[in-house]
Amino acid sequence: MHVSSLSLSHFRSHLRTEIAVDARPVAIYGPNGAGKTNLIEAISLLSPGRGLRRAAADELGRRPQSLGWRIGAAIEGREGAHEIDIRAEAGQPRTVRINGKAQSQAALGALLRVLWLVPSMDRLWIEGAEGRRRFLDRMALGFDPEHGEAALGYEKAMRERNRLLRDGIRDPAWYGALERQMAASGARMIAGRAQAVERVVDAQDASATAFPVSDLAIVDPPDMPTFDAKALADGRGRDMAAGRTLIGPHRADLSATYREKGVAAALCSTGEQKALLISLILANARALAAEVGAPPILLLDEVAAHLDADRRAALYDEIELLGSQAWMTGTGAELFDDLGQRAQRFAVTETAGESRVATV
Repeated sequence: MHVSSLSLSHFRSHLRTEIAVDARPVAIYGPNGAGKTNLIEAISLLSPGRGLRRAAADELGRRPQSLGWRIGAAIEGREGAHEIDIRAEAGQPRTVRINGKAQSQAALGALLRVLWLVPSMDRLWIEGAEGRRRFLDRMALGFDPEHGEAALGYEKAMRERNRLLRDGIRDPAWYGALERQMAASGARMIAGRAQAVERVVDAQDASATAFPVSDLAIVDPPDMPTFDAKALADGRGRDMAAGRTLIGPHRADLSATYREKGVAAALCSTGEQKALLISLILANARALAAEVGAPPILLLDEVAAHLDADRRAALYDEIELLGSQAWMTGTGAELFDDLGQRAQRFAVTETAGESRVATV
């Protein structure tokens, strides 16, 4: 799987950008604020969801014009070549067309698998559980493109149930259908998350890596009952007092332990936490490659700057062995010296608020 061309129009700081690439890793460098991350954000939107910044459609257009935006891409997927067109007119939601036909976002997941690691994830293990649940669901989405639909269905039903709870509605007839929807969607989410963790752990154990390995576990709050429609019905009184649903996959957490040291990731040094994340992304990529028959696209934002020379070289070697098209950003060309001819390079500059991309 790889992108072979990318075209941006009025997307973030890119007024018009067109680049052609092959399946090798892509090194993108330039000063801070030049528009490097905007490039890989566009790639992240070739997969289901809101991309690596979780931005709404109206936040992605070039300002101050706010005329709408477009991402065009030619890709090589498991089933051959495809043309993707994603755009949003001013004030309108995002639309997706694949080979000229309107499609849902879920259809993107059947064509490409995309994983990313960005600086905002560096605090994954020490901040709230919400970010870890998103990380877990992105992991599950790679193995099952329908996981996102299950999560959306669950969230929608839970919002409606929470509204009833806050309004003090006690009639069971109002709750039944919502709780059945939550139970069905939630069961799929729980199963998908568990399978994803199992596959990633297996991939870690089956491969040699220069990065530290972590033991992963999905953790529910203490005394959480078996999640089903009956448990939801039985808990309505307690949930009404709280004004929200207190059981379900939205309460789960992901824990990680540095295996060699037996130390929780949250207690590791900043450098160790970064290395553990890189290791997880690589293991996830290896697991996906085994599952779908091709490695995913990797988006690694400013990852090289936080590694010493030996770890940088080891990362590049593992990416080459994996065979992924990895899009990597950094402030200086020297960060990618160890890649040699294994990568293609682009320099990004910014003038008067407009990003420009040059092949190096």
